[in-house]
Amino acid sequence: MKWISQEVETYLNAKEYVDTAVVPLYSVAIGGEMKESAEAAEFIGLLTTHLERQFTGRILLFPPFTYLKNDSSEKVLGELKNWEVNILEAEFKHVFYITSDIEWRTRENELDGAVIWVPSIPLEQMNDSQKLKMMDSQVKQLLTLFTQKWHQKA
Repeated sequence: MKWISQEVETYLNAKEYVDTAVVPLYSVAIGGEMKESAEAAEFIGLLTTHLERQFTGRILLFPPFTYLKNDSSEKVLGELKNWEVNILEAEFKHVFYITSDIEWRTRENELDGAVIWVPSIPLEQMNDSQKLKMMDSQVKQLLTLFTQKWHQKA
């Protein structure tokens, strides 16, 4: 389910079945790394949308947690932990953070949720069918990872 009013309403009526929150993490760089930052956000956005379609009825796709690349990692981590506390208080059993920012791999142990790092693939040169094939391949790999994490916490 996506973060839109109709689907959130469906979630509220069936939340005992929706046990997983997915939060895309967008790092925003302004200046020299702006294009790479936009490419990564586009990639993670497309990937999480495809993932949500695969797991409709099991996950709620939250809006992206967006932060400035040059903010202190402690500040960003604190803000994300605040999101996590609220998500867990809403009785989600699993929280997945999906990002192309490799820095999160070093901070995963400070979060209760699972950080999934996926290297960004530039999409601008691909046509729609190439993007779809690539996203299907990425989602299949994530399917295994999600299933493992779900069974660990079952």
